[in-house]
Amino acid sequence: MPTLWVDADACPKVARDIIVRAAERTTTPAWFVANHTIPLPPSKWVKSLSVSHGFDAADNEIVARLEKGDLLISSDLPLALEAIDKGAAVMTTRGEILDKNNIRARVQMRDFMETLRSSGEHTGGPKGYSDGDRREFANALDRWLAHQKKEGRSKR
Repeated sequence: MPTLWVDADACPKVARDIIVRAAERTTTPAWFVANHTIPLPPSKWVKSLSVSHGFDAADNEIVARLEKGDLLISSDLPLALEAIDKGAAVMTTRGEILDKNNIRARVQMRDFMETLRSSGEHTGGPKGYSDGDRREFANALDRWLAHQKKEGRSKR
């Protein structure tokens, strides 16, 4: 079974709780990586890794440990691009799948919006995390884990 890697610095608590329950239910290793301590319940399957406070320290640690076939849960597009290049699957905490078909366009749009903001344009921030986002994420994670379990059985 692949490992779940969570970019925990910006992961909403409700998404973190969904990941913990899913990891326990499916006996899937899940690592929450952040530059601060993440409160997690005691678990054989769920672990946290606190890294230094340097710029992108958590991202760099995730990329170093990530293996082909693992799942990264993050909305950090540059991190997602690196993970996809390593052969990992990527999902946002809103349940969006990022892959080779959509990541470059998303990174370009992010860079464009950053350019607008740096020129003084007010572009607004991301919308709040809704109940719909929570449901979409939980369903997408369940589908991904079920697919991995099915793939694991078919390779035996």
